[in-house]
Amino acid sequence: RSATARNDRGVLARGLAFTMAEILLSLTIIGVVAAITLPSLTGNINERTWNTQRKALYARFSQAIALMPSLNGYGTLSEETSSGAGDAVDTAAETFITSGLSKVLKINNVCDSEHIEDCGLASNIVTLNGSQIDTPETMEELNPIMVNHSADSGYSQINTKAAAFETANGESILTFYNPNCVSDLSEMTKDAYYQIQPKICANFIFDLNGNKGPNTVGKDIGFMTVLYSSDASVVAPDVPVPKVSTSASFYDALRLCKEQDTNYRIPTLDELSSMFINYKLMTGLVGSAGVDIHWSATPAQFSTDKAWVQSFAYGRRIPHLKTQTYSVRCVKR
Repeated sequence: RSATARNDRGVLARGLAFTMAEILLSLTIIGVVAAITLPSLTGNINERTWNTQRKALYARFSQAIALMPSLNGYGTLSEETSSGAGDAVDTAAETFITSGLSKVLKINNVCDSEHIEDCGLASNIVTLNGSQIDTPETMEELNPIMVNHSADSGYSQINTKAAAFETANGESILTFYNPNCVSDLSEMTKDAYYQIQPKICANFIFDLNGNKGPNTVGKDIGFMTVLYSSDASVVAPDVPVPKVSTSASFYDALRLCKEQDTNYRIPTLDELSSMFINYKLMTGLVGSAGVDIHWSATPAQFSTDKAWVQSFAYGRRIPHLKTQTYSVRCVKR
């Protein structure tokens, strides 16, 4: 009887065991599911890491810029008349880093315009809309509208060369600098347009993990701009999506961004100015007469019926009635 019982238990145990084919099939299913879900999980982890790094970098820069006694006048700048207006021999950006930023920010390595790759910057950048551009090395390569020498333009800026540095936290920072920047915030109280170019003191393109990749705007690459030589404004607009609309009133602009995501809003005027100078990083293109005017969240000080807009074609800031229609881009809170 006991022998029969043991035999029955052996048969039952063999009936409950998995065959090799079943094990292989299970492993295959697990592998397929992992292959599908792992990239998404990894991407989410990377995005959270980049968001945290971006916010920390912005906080460090904001504190550092506030400690600088001045934002203009660093380095030497002279034009080469032999090759025409716009070409510059300068040490402005490099001196701004070594004599200015390094006093208030921990910097490990500084690279001139001829050796920016030595500071961990890739030679190419993937823009917000997926196109690829060469990493700009001069102000004109970044945005030629920043460089204009016509007498009636309202501004004049030399084609300064970029420099780069690495932070103690491992970020690579490409730096564009205007040693002649000004403040003159009184223009904000006037019902008339003015150019933003003279107000931009420094512009930074940062790579949070050096040239490891993906070297893509909105992921490991972003931009940050410092405006006004005194009472400086530091902005780092997080632009999550391409343009939302080409024609909307100020009131509709507010609604359209919220409809995209509850964490989205229309940018401030200073954030729009940063987006203007870095337009190439968002689209792969440079500004032109056909580029849109964009709504900002900044109201006009002299009229509750008007808000400021930023022209991406010329760099002009203009107060307009909130009922008029212009383009809309959104930034994350």
